[in-house]
Amino acid sequence: MALSIKQVRYFIATADAGQVSQAAMALNVSQSAVTAAIKQLEEDVGVALFKRLPSGVSLTAEGARFLQHARNIMAAVNAAQHAPLTEDTAISGTVRIGVSYTVAGYFLPRHYTRFARSYPRLRAELYELPRNAIESGLKDGSLDLAVMLVSNLQDRKRLAYETLIRSRRRLWLPVEHRLLAAEAITLEDIAAEPYVMLTVDEANQTAARYWKPTGLRPNTIFTTSSVEAVRSMVADGMGVTILSDMVYRPWSLEGQRIELRNVVADIPTMDVGLAWNHTRPQGPAARTFHEFMSLSFGGAGSSV
Repeated sequence: MALSIKQVRYFIATADAGQVSQAAMALNVSQSAVTAAIKQLEEDVGVALFKRLPSGVSLTAEGARFLQHARNIMAAVNAAQHAPLTEDTAISGTVRIGVSYTVAGYFLPRHYTRFARSYPRLRAELYELPRNAIESGLKDGSLDLAVMLVSNLQDRKRLAYETLIRSRRRLWLPVEHRLLAAEAITLEDIAAEPYVMLTVDEANQTAARYWKPTGLRPNTIFTTSSVEAVRSMVADGMGVTILSDMVYRPWSLEGQRIELRNVVADIPTMDVGLAWNHTRPQGPAARTFHEFMSLSFGGAGSSV
């Protein structure tokens, strides 16, 4: 098996878009090129990575697992391409980093470990905080940087941000649910189902932003701050939910399967990134961590 970087890039783009055609547009290549690359990748790894659906594609359980490895591969490639070979890894100091709940559990650990290995004399102090506390810390100087859901950021005048990844939100369903056979799933279809609502990292507030314009409301039967509780309840057939691919896992803690489907609706992505106070200069330690994370994801772009 000899994976190519192109195959990995095309796979990630398709997983994020949920459609080969949209992935091709984002990559500025032909749809046939993406299809061929994914077909070859599936042959190389020996498993189906996507389920082909009338409305697009959905990750299989093996595809969901491979996606995590694929993101690690591309992060390592980006870091190798952009990091200067003469970089001074002997820099020392401390950087104070605010981290939101979802980022702490599903995104940061592997990148923190790589950073610690690359800069053994640089101390990164992590503080898990809600979004409003992170913003306050950045503004009063008690935090140097944040790794958070920048799509939730409120004070965009004083705080700058850079998006590292965008995670698509999709519908989670139990095995044998009736909607699994649907050619297309809409919010109207979902509104007829019992719904499990996540509240952590303002997930319920985000949900309200795309439900409200439709005039529909989810039939919420349970509200919880626990992603694992949502996972178990969906897998057990209590209800359905819409959450991001970053927190999706194909199995609950009890070993029950969770299916994933696209929704025909204008649902925003969950964007993970860096945030900082652009009115305060960054010290060497903070600047080093900032550059490390930015270059690991190819410098996705910042906004002030």
